[in-house]
Formats: sequence, structure tokens, C-alpha cells
Amino acid sequence: MGKLFRPRSQTTLEHIIFIMKNIRNFSIIAHIDHGKSTLSDRLIQATNVVSERIFQDQILDTMDIERERGITIKSQTVCLPYKAKNGQTYFLNLIDTPGHVDFTYEVSRALASCEGALLLIDASQGVEAQTMANLYLAMEHELEIIPVINKIDLPSADIERIKDQINDDLGLDPESAILTSAKEGIGVEDVLEGVVNKLPPPLGDPGAPLQALIFDSHYDSYRGTVIHVRIFQGKIKPGDVITFMSNSAVYKTEEVGIFQIEKVPKKEISAGQVGYIIAGIKTVSDTQCGDTITLKNRPCKTPMPGFKIEKPVVFSSIYPVASDGYEELALAMEKLKLNDASLIYEKDSSVALGFGFRCGFLGLLHLEVVQERLEREYDLSLILTAPSVRYKLVMQDGSSRIIDNPALYPDPAGIDKTLEPFIRASIIIPDRYMGTVMKLCLERRGINITYQYLTNNRMEMIFELPLAEVIYDFYDKLKSLTQGYGSFDYEIRDYRETDLAKLDILINSDRVDALSQLVHRDRAVERAKHACEKLKDEIPRQMFKIAIQGAIGGNIIARKTISALRKDVTAKCYGGDITRKRKLLEKQKKGKKRMKMVGKVMIPQSAFLSVLKTDND
Repeated sequence: MGKLFRPRSQTTLEHIIFIMKNIRNFSIIAHIDHGKSTLSDRLIQATNVVSERIFQDQILDTMDIERERGITIKSQTVCLPYKAKNGQTYFLNLIDTPGHVDFTYEVSRALASCEGALLLIDASQGVEAQTMANLYLAMEHELEIIPVINKIDLPSADIERIKDQINDDLGLDPESAILTSAKEGIGVEDVLEGVVNKLPPPLGDPGAPLQALIFDSHYDSYRGTVIHVRIFQGKIKPGDVITFMSNSAVYKTEEVGIFQIEKVPKKEISAGQVGYIIAGIKTVSDTQCGDTITLKNRPCKTPMPGFKIEKPVVFSSIYPVASDGYEELALAMEKLKLNDASLIYEKDSSVALGFGFRCGFLGLLHLEVVQERLEREYDLSLILTAPSVRYKLVMQDGSSRIIDNPALYPDPAGIDKTLEPFIRASIIIPDRYMGTVMKLCLERRGINITYQYLTNNRMEMIFELPLAEVIYDFYDKLKSLTQGYGSFDYEIRDYRETDLAKLDILINSDRVDALSQLVHRDRAVERAKHACEKLKDEIPRQMFKIAIQGAIGGNIIARKTISALRKDVTAKCYGGDITRKRKLLEKQKKGKKRMKMVGKVMIPQSAFLSVLKTDND
């Protein structure tokens, strides 16, 4: 009986090894707008995963905002069956990643699920800041990297210059670079062959205890949370009882399978494969990106390394334009949280704007995306307060507290010192813009660490900057000053001492809490003048003067006055004694005093938004 059983088990194992040898797990990494989504489209078309009838451009970008902006916000996965030139069929798991700096952690978890990566470089733009940042991220995970030069069909394409950059800036072999034009479909076959021949197959033991990495998840309104996993060890099938190693939550698996645009159920998924798990999980926040899944009755010894809980860095309050829209906003926030686990919010209220939510975001792009999704998908009209970062306050009694909301700023007399987050910014520019970029960074309280020439006319400048100065309008100014050639990437470093002040905006001596900002004292006058100027343009004139003031504590540091509408009350006095006119003017003067005393200023929605805009907008 034993003799009959052994060869059967050996054959099964050989069959599994054969399948693993024919699997390739890879990602495409690139700077924004270097053609990542377009290349993904061509690979999907070349492997006939979907029919031409249902194919659409940016097929992996499922949100309208992604299509319009030409960016990837939510990572996607697809399994591409490809018959190579050697006659064998390979299963290529493409894990698409976001390209923006706000979503770096998602990119790192996606890369941890791969054995290799295609590093996409624009044939006209060349190596940029996020190209290098993503390369370093891939190197940290010890991935095999294949450089791909895209957009070779452009008239401005300079392939030899790009090859020099690949050699000098990236330290990769320029001769191994694959030339493609994703838009025209040139070189797509070469990319597929490169993935098969240059990237290693996955390793892992299907017989070991289950060890699966969560690299993403999304919410299905009928099935609950769909977990995207890479299986490193063991296997999983429907009916297995699984546990999450970060929070010890236990669930029973209902369905497993792979992604081929649509979900394709399988009897089991095992070591080396990328797929999904459905286990009746009600909320996305239960499944944290980077967590490890294992079997409850046969757990693995250690979780996958690199797990961390994403922390927001930018904070803003969101209010409905009409106060009766709060319930709709609350419902929309709940639904959006199901699809965006990194969104953090809590209830907030303002004297001027009523009830709303204080939200934490991964960055300014994440804030914009959330705002657009709330307005589009849930048909809401919103007001956002000025974005802020998280400050640390050390009090006179030795205690410390963290605040991100100007409304929670304590009495300055009780504060010993304040600290703010700093970033390490990498800016890659043509050298002719060095002076203007350096001036911009120094204006934003930047510290120049170093700079180096990457090629004879391109340079990388490293600055340490306060995060609060970057979230305001830094990226727009950088793009404007460098005519679009500047690229920017950053990472959070540490907290440093700063001279923080709370800037209040007063309208007719009434403090408008929704317009308050936490600013560096040296920039307070400039910010106050900007806010007063913008509000003066937006607030409609009344029958009385309106004073708009910027103040720190009891000190007024900026002021603008909206003059009163003039009504000619003496127009009807077309003759007679001058005393008749004086009587009417005196009567009007008394009426104006009374109106100013009881008059309330209606602030339009556009006024709150205008304070956030720069002079360039």
C-alpha cells in the first residue's frame, strides 16, 4: 500500500513544482505619466485576457478620477496566461501599483509580493525623482529589475541619452533595456519574453503552514471584503479557518481564486500564486495592508516582515455646504471608508459651518481624491478647511500632546516648545532651474543638504523641508517654475522644534473658527494678508463696512475693509432748505450704526475655498 502511495504523492509534487516554475509575479513601477497603465493595457490585450468587445483603455483603473487624471490610485492585479516562444504556457501575475508618493506603502507591499519588476522610463523625459525612489524600493525587496524604455515613437525620444541615464543614475545595464511604445503596441512581445526569461519563478513549499501576505483589499457590496493575497508558503481552500496575525481576527474562508480582470474561483491557491480570498469580512479596515494570513489550526511561525499601520500626515475638516446635509455626508463617509481603509475620520463641529468630520489623509493627492469621490459618487457639496499637519506640543508642566486641528491649540502661555514634521525631499531638475528651485525651497524654510549632477545637464537636489510648507502649494509652484520638468519625491524624517502660531481670521470682530490655521510665525503675516485679500474678493458688500482681520492672539497683523454700499438718501430732496438734507443724512447715520451693531455677514462657500487657493490659481 505504501509503495503505491509514494509515487502518486511524488507525481503530484512534481506537478506543483512544474506549475511554480511557470509562474512569474511582477510589477510595473514608474514615475507618474510614464505609460504604466498603457503598457498594462497592451499586455492584457496581447495575452487575450479580455475580448476586444469589452476592452477599454486603462482597464485596470476602475475609478473615473483615475481615468481623467491619468493616474493609478488603487492597485489592481491580473493573471496573464502567455504561451512563450519556447512552447510553454506561463502564468504572469501583474500586480499594478499606484505611482504617486502618497501611496508609497501600498507600492512597497505590492513589491513584496513580487520576484521582479519592470522599471518604466519615458524615452523623452528620462529618469525622474519617483523613478529612482521606486527603484530603491524595489532594490530593498531584492527584486530582479528589467529597465523598459517606453514612448520610443515620440519625436522627442532620445534613446541613447536614456541608456546613459540608466547606466549612470540607476546603475543598471543599459543593454538589457527593452524598447517599447505601449501606445503603438511596439515591443510588447519583447516585454512578455523578458518577464518569462529574466525574472525568477517564485519559491515556496505548498506543504508548509500557510503564510499569505495581504497587499490590497476592496469591498464588494454582496460578498464583503475581497482580500488580495500573495501565497508564500502552504495553500488555502474554501472552508479553511484563517486568522490575521496583526489582530488575531478569525474567519472561515468562503471562496478563493485568481484575478483575470474578473474574479475566477479555484479549488485552492497555493505557494507562489497571487489571488483573492473571500471570508465574509464586513469592513475593509479589518484587513490591513501588509498583514499576514495563516491557518488557525496550523499557524506559521513568523509573519511576513515590513508590516506597519499607515498613519495620516495631512489633516482637514470636511463640512456640508448646507447644515441639513450632515446625515448624507455621514452615510457617504461610511461607504467610502469601506473602499479606502487608509481614510481616517472623526466627528467635528464649527461655529461657522456646523457639524462635519475631521479627516486624516496620506497626502494632498489623497485629500483631493477623497473630496472628488464624495462630490461625484455621492452628489455632495462640500467645504474643506485649510490642510494641516500633526504638531507635537511640549507643555510647561512637562506633558506633551499632539494636535492637528487649530481649534484644539491651547493657550500659548502654557506651551514650552512646539515641534513639526520634516521631510527629506528629492528634486530632480534640469540644471538651468537650479537658482529658482533653490530660492523656492529656502523661502519654504528648507535646508539644502546636498546636490549632485546625474548627467551633464540634469541634477538632483536634496532638501529637508517642513511638511507644512509642502502641503500648501509647493508642488504646483515647483512645476510652474521648472516649466513641468521638475520632479519631486519625499519621505517623512523626524520632528523638529519650530515657532508655531495660531492665525485667526476675524470678520467684523467675530472669529471664524473654520478659517483658523496653524502657521510658522515668520509666515503668519504673509498668510494673513493672502487670506484677507481673498476674502475681500469673495464676500459680497453690505449696507455697512466689513472689517476682515488676521490676528495672532490679540495682535492684528493684517486687515482689509469691504466698503459699504452707498445709498443716495438725499436724491428725493430736489430743492428747499439744506436742513432737510441734513436731517435725512443724520437719520441714515443712526440707521447705519444700528445695522452695524446687529448686522451679520453671510460668508459664501467660495470664500472658504478661496483661502486655500494660491495666487496662481
